[in-house]
Amino acid sequence: MYNPSSRKAEEFIDHEEIVETLAYAQQNKSNLELIDRILAKARERKGLSHREAAVLLDCDIPEKNEEIYELARQIKQDFYGNRIVMFAPLYLSNYCVNGCLYCPYHMKNKSIARKKLTQEEIAAEVIALQDMGHKRLAIEAGEDPVNNPIEYILESIKTIYSIHHKNGDIRRVNVNIAATTVENYRKLKEAGIGTYILFQETYHKESYEKLHPTGPKHDYAYHTEAMDRAMEGGIDDVGLGVLFGLELYRYEFAGLLMHAEHLEAVHGVGPHTISVPRLRRADDIDPDDFDNGIDDEIFAKIVACIRISVPYTGMIISTRESKQCREKVLGLGVSQISGGSRTSVGGYAEPEPEEENSEQFDVSDKRTLDEIVHWLMEMDYIPSFCTACYREGRTGDRFMVLCKSRQIQNCCHPNALMTLQEYLSDYASPDTQRLGEEMIRKELESIPKEQVRNTVIEKLEKIKMGERDFYF
Repeated sequence: MYNPSSRKAEEFIDHEEIVETLAYAQQNKSNLELIDRILAKARERKGLSHREAAVLLDCDIPEKNEEIYELARQIKQDFYGNRIVMFAPLYLSNYCVNGCLYCPYHMKNKSIARKKLTQEEIAAEVIALQDMGHKRLAIEAGEDPVNNPIEYILESIKTIYSIHHKNGDIRRVNVNIAATTVENYRKLKEAGIGTYILFQETYHKESYEKLHPTGPKHDYAYHTEAMDRAMEGGIDDVGLGVLFGLELYRYEFAGLLMHAEHLEAVHGVGPHTISVPRLRRADDIDPDDFDNGIDDEIFAKIVACIRISVPYTGMIISTRESKQCREKVLGLGVSQISGGSRTSVGGYAEPEPEEENSEQFDVSDKRTLDEIVHWLMEMDYIPSFCTACYREGRTGDRFMVLCKSRQIQNCCHPNALMTLQEYLSDYASPDTQRLGEEMIRKELESIPKEQVRNTVIEKLEKIKMGERDFYF
């Protein structure tokens, strides 16, 4: 049954193939010769199969695990350098017709406050986000054809792009909404979205159907095949993810990589991003009710093995995770993080009253965006607010060619410095500004081409004088 080139969910995410993969990994977790061969292949920076990656994930040889972590660090640096892309989620509505057992937005939950932002409220939220310094948003909404039809999503995107406040602009909107039709994906593409993101939650079909007992999300195949419809609709940047804690992590890991292999096999373009959320407490949801939670050590190894296996993908970690956890995985593969996030419907323009809780999950990292920017720079990471690739058409296969050849850094590194200077000039605290200016001076020296370096220096001075939005 297993066929990565198939358009049928049960064939490109084949249960028996995953079972056999997990058995193979268990049998070979101490197979030094095989592990060395897999690591040698990984060092070529062209990725691994799901079966090879599963062996590394299960590897129980301490010195080889250290090699895995070190290789993940090297590959992260090779493809993404020391840049960390910043974004924030914006929840538009928590009305939902699904019955998902792990999400407080499920339709039977009567304790959560139901909200839907008007276009005027969205404008106020966008201004608040711009005043923080954000340039990139990921919009979220529950699945409800009456309250959250595609027309509402499209109108909201138009509103977000229309708000120009002081020096602030949201330059790219990524979209995380329920699986939909090819026609609706075409409409999203025409609206100018960046990446379409959809978490699988779990690749285990039987568990998936139990966890989604009612609502349109119950249809495993329709949900799992959504990325194919998105690409058919012209969206060439898509983002995968599972919710770790719902099913056995080894199963999810294999399924996630098989999905990436499927997109490569069928469309020639793998996932632009992979997210690695873990189940968190929220309203009427207790993560202790689920049996498959993973600790920080396993989580870190999952991140490292994904980075080795899918070296080109951007990896996202949200404020679900603590400062300590995020700090650990940044070097192992993560290239995008949220900052100053709210998981309530709204909540940026004005804090949400406690009695009107609409959060999808509890936030672990509650620091402000400025605190996170400062923290990143202390660890020698460049906080990047760049969105140039989307606007220059460096998406899909065009992005992947540049990324896989590691040429993308020629654009991304200078762009990161210029967008950081924008942040420092417009939003940073004095301490953050001082630290950032020092970082930019140091990083300019690492731009190899003199002409590019001189151009960046010229643009940085113009930014300090009030001009904005320069990019390569």
